[in-house]
Amino acid sequence: MSSRAPRPTPLRWALASAIVILALVVGGGTAHADPAGPTDYRSEILSVEPATTGVSLDILGGDSFVQLTAEPGTEATVVGYFGEPYLWFLPDGEVRENRNSPTSYQNENRYGADAPDFATADADPDWETVARSGSFAWHDHRAHWMQPIRPAGQEPGDQILEQVIPITVNGEDVAVTVISTWEPEPSMLPAIIGGLLGAAVVAVAVWLSRRSAGWAIVLAPVALAALVAGWWQYTSLPAETGPRLVWPLLPALAVVAAVAAYPLRNRSPFLAQAAGLVAASELVVWAFIKRDGLTAAIVPTGAPQWFERLVLVAAFVAGVGGVVLAISRLFFMSPGTRDAVATT
Repeated sequence: MSSRAPRPTPLRWALASAIVILALVVGGGTAHADPAGPTDYRSEILSVEPATTGVSLDILGGDSFVQLTAEPGTEATVVGYFGEPYLWFLPDGEVRENRNSPTSYQNENRYGADAPDFATADADPDWETVARSGSFAWHDHRAHWMQPIRPAGQEPGDQILEQVIPITVNGEDVAVTVISTWEPEPSMLPAIIGGLLGAAVVAVAVWLSRRSAGWAIVLAPVALAALVAGWWQYTSLPAETGPRLVWPLLPALAVVAAVAAYPLRNRSPFLAQAAGLVAASELVVWAFIKRDGLTAAIVPTGAPQWFERLVLVAAFVAGVGGVVLAISRLFFMSPGTRDAVATT
């Protein structure tokens, strides 16, 4: 009985191509119009006057979102850009947004958006419940630099703005002063180390590919590290800020494909190679989506910044190398050679 693997059929070619195309389509999607992204600016709460114990405020994503958390029994209101009530924190933890507030629509985008004609400062509030936890985060243009270009006449290390966000707490007016600073460029050392690790993974994959069609198993540790980084970032941001599901989803699919390649090496070397192509493609797309985090001063994640950059580059290098290796094995080998791939 022959132990040679069957040659790839047109159906298998179509299946592998469809999987790769699906991977790229999924990777290119976005879960939210304007989630927190990498930034070169860090905003901080400078002061809360008068001091109050009923609420706490934080800046999320470097400078992307302001988050207010009201203690049970505390009522608070965030005042919009035109003096109108914008957010209402009720004592029972319910949070409402005024959909007749022009601030509500301008805050849908980091750099502002047009409000509909009916949304005016003197319109009667139209309250819509947006949370029930007593906590909510929103874009606030008083808390970050509002231009995609650099501040003129300033340089990294300079304070670029100081603004006041007016709120009321249990009927008392409170001024929240926010400052933002232009942060220096990050160290490239983590990226260099990540590139070396990615290259080492590719070297091992090339060596293993000469002996087994299940070489993609060596991509699994990199994909797992990317999954940790993606999940860490996804869970670091509250739902209302629009964290992107593709951050953990793509590396999770890469882990599955990389691991699946190993048992497939005996049953179908071709499908094992196709699984390797899928795993590598997912890593490349994931790194491409997160590419701005390589050079930005701050990545919106709870993970250490060095870990984020190291994994990003390692995933990209390993992914590109894996794609090239998989294509060379799938498309540039003769059918006889492909069927003769060793299965160890």
